[in-house]
Amino acid sequence: MSPGTSRTPRTAQLAPRGRARGAVWGAAGVVALGFLVALEVFARRCGIPGPVTAQLRELVFAAKPGPLYGGLALTMVVLTWRQRFVAAGAAVGVDIVFVLVRWAAGAKVPEGQYFGNGALWAMLGCAVVAITRRTGDERVLLLKGVGLGLLLVTGRKIGDTWLLITSKTRPTVLDPYVATADHALGNPSWAAGRILKAMGPLSGHVVHVVYAQLAVAAVVVALYQLRNVAAERRFPRHHLVRTFLVIGLLGPAIYMIFPVVGPVFAYGPGTSGTGGVEWAVANLWPHTPPAVGVPHPVPYDGITPRNCMPSLHTAWATAIFVHTRKGPRLLRFAGAFWLVATLGATLGFGYHYGVDLVAGVVFSLTVEAALRTFDRGWDRSGVRLVAYGTAVFAALLLAYRFVPVTMAEHPWVSGPLVVLAMLSVIHGYLRTTRAWEPDPVPVLLPEPHPEPV
Repeated sequence: MSPGTSRTPRTAQLAPRGRARGAVWGAAGVVALGFLVALEVFARRCGIPGPVTAQLRELVFAAKPGPLYGGLALTMVVLTWRQRFVAAGAAVGVDIVFVLVRWAAGAKVPEGQYFGNGALWAMLGCAVVAITRRTGDERVLLLKGVGLGLLLVTGRKIGDTWLLITSKTRPTVLDPYVATADHALGNPSWAAGRILKAMGPLSGHVVHVVYAQLAVAAVVVALYQLRNVAAERRFPRHHLVRTFLVIGLLGPAIYMIFPVVGPVFAYGPGTSGTGGVEWAVANLWPHTPPAVGVPHPVPYDGITPRNCMPSLHTAWATAIFVHTRKGPRLLRFAGAFWLVATLGATLGFGYHYGVDLVAGVVFSLTVEAALRTFDRGWDRSGVRLVAYGTAVFAALLLAYRFVPVTMAEHPWVSGPLVVLAMLSVIHGYLRTTRAWEPDPVPVLLPEPHPEPV
């Protein structure tokens, strides 16, 4: 290098990019906080507790332990093994105190909610330690871990609040439109419901456990992806928790636009066996598919969530499947099993129509593509993939709403088109993301030296 030239250090080159990314995340944090406050206010106006109120209650009152201890597990990825034992011991100790106090006071506790508060207190304790006892990068890393755990817990509360809001603010549902469009796919929920009943109670119980414990599977996959955070002192650029949270935040907003309760509620007895008959269009599920007629919005109760379009269980299971593809064989098998079992459960229990599942797959891959494109800096291929996925998703919703009768009357045309639209998004995602993978660098072995004669 000549004396008149100078080379900018790499750290100086990356500093503007780091500041820009920090500004983006700061703005995102402000927007998220504003959204949380607005959702709390809106929920209060609807006469239901908001996510902030529900979360604060879990500091003292009985709580579901699964999400709270799952959040603590995600927080502990930034801790050393000694610190993990301390945090887990503190959580268990706090739970024991709460259990003893409730037992002494004779308080009634819902089944399955005997403990869990300790995990929340442990996460908050880690936040206090980060602020008071840590500095620099160590403080930032620990706060990121706490934030990740609390995001999982709070995200669930936000989802629960959204579901209550949909039931309070959407008095009519669009199930007749979706049920009519589902004729294009052969009414798969009706077929799956009969198959699941024929398989017996044991199979139904296994499938239900898979459906109900989707968050547990997500935490297991996330822990595998974040297993090296404590050693490397940094988080990977992209992981499953981000996709899960974004799906959970965006999906319920679509419920407000397209309120649907599902076949077992709109065309069956509901989950209780009898409670939904008075609101159902007809008691047909799962033996008799509804006839094709002129669909129209129908009134429904103010309790059942309108949480079918798209199927977020399908979207989350798809995200788990995608994020397990680079794991070990057992994890890949588990991801595939969870996806297949979740699809069977959503249909077999009558929670979703077939077209819900198609929309859920497209929605999930579009969100995943958007997050990965954000990490790459919104290059052309990523923007094109996100735009295409968004267009296909919008086209599916418009078709279900405005041309369901045409879809039902021409199933051999509309059905393959719906499936082809989903497959085109899958193909586009695979082709684009594979192009993003770095090319393998060949390893050059040194040439052997000739032996002396």
